[in-house]
Amino acid sequence: MGMRMRTGAHIVWDWNGTLFHDNDAIIEATNAAFAELGLAPITLERYRALYCVPVPKFYERLLGRLPTDAEWQVMDETFHRHYTERRVRCGLAEGVAELLAGWRSAGRSQSILSMYGHEELVPLVRQFGIETHFIRVDGRTGPSGGGKAEHMVRHLGALTGVEPSRTVVIGDAVDDATAARHAGARAVLYTGGSHSRSSLEQAGVPVVDTLAEAVEEAERLAA
Repeated sequence: MGMRMRTGAHIVWDWNGTLFHDNDAIIEATNAAFAELGLAPITLERYRALYCVPVPKFYERLLGRLPTDAEWQVMDETFHRHYTERRVRCGLAEGVAELLAGWRSAGRSQSILSMYGHEELVPLVRQFGIETHFIRVDGRTGPSGGGKAEHMVRHLGALTGVEPSRTVVIGDAVDDATAARHAGARAVLYTGGSHSRSSLEQAGVPVVDTLAEAVEEAERLAA
């Protein structure tokens, strides 16, 4: 009985902008990075309309050209330094603890796959007291700036008894849907993070305004 339940629906959660409500820290850190290149600050609305991965491509949309390697390094380093300072004021998205506990108590599994550095991610998840809800927590271990697709294939491959076809990725970026598709999983996108609804709708997957709706949708998709 116990094993049978484990092969049911699985959610792969994104972290930044999804479980972790860090929009303000991200905008402030982005603007600090822009200031290094003499770029004007950006509003949350404009950020959400233009943001994309890989991140250098996002900077290209704002600069009118790709940043040079040297510029990218300065911006990336500045972004991470400012983000780390401001992150401490951010918390989990509304209702997260209850949603995670509810999904787990129904006998289903869940994990986190983030492009945030693994060494920073793990203690943060632990600090919020939610790590026991996940069968695996994976952050990025290579250089920053890439997409999520290869990471998703590896992440799902490392999970025991989880079928990609019964897995739903919940995230706030088109890249989450792309990565899910690449790995043979489904996706639900959430409007509370880094993308506007109109940019998310281009991914051709369900788009929701709350994480509670995202979980309901995941249940339906994985059924």
